[in-house]
Amino acid sequence: MSDWSKAVSAFKSAGEGAPTMTGNLGLQLEEPLIFEQGEDGRCGVDLPPVPKVESKLGGLARKGRIGLPGLSEPQVVRHYTRLSQKNYAIDAGLYPLGSCTMKHNPRLNEKMARLPGFSDVHPLQPVSTVQGALELIDTLAHWLKALTGMPAVAMSPAAGAHGELCGMMAIRAAIE
Repeated sequence: MSDWSKAVSAFKSAGEGAPTMTGNLGLQLEEPLIFEQGEDGRCGVDLPPVPKVESKLGGLARKGRIGLPGLSEPQVVRHYTRLSQKNYAIDAGLYPLGSCTMKHNPRLNEKMARLPGFSDVHPLQPVSTVQGALELIDTLAHWLKALTGMPAVAMSPAAGAHGELCGMMAIRAAIE
């Protein structure tokens, strides 16, 4: 029996694995919902007593408990850390599709995007208040035109698939 077969047998006998659809052995880790964890009366933070105030809710005031799980702060941190580790991160390995959705940007770009003039811009904000951002977009468009030799570029595709569609449409228009 090979070392691999021995390892698989030991793994199966320990009840730690389950066969996948292809018959391979896979480790299945389940993280219970946060509401399935905890104990009554446990709280992750110490809060001061709530001052008595006159209720302005009338008959709408809550009469029962909120139903939040009673967890300590370390339990909450560990729960969300375990969940976050299940996410695939572009920093963890190659993923050829969908990296735009995962924001595969250099860290410097992320730092620039957090600058006050950009991070607080809202899509419905008056145009007169976002002239700096519009100037940056226009400058980038001119750079892209110069780099690609295209007569024009579109800076409005919303996401990866939309950008791919716009790219295919531009290619079709260029060769027709």
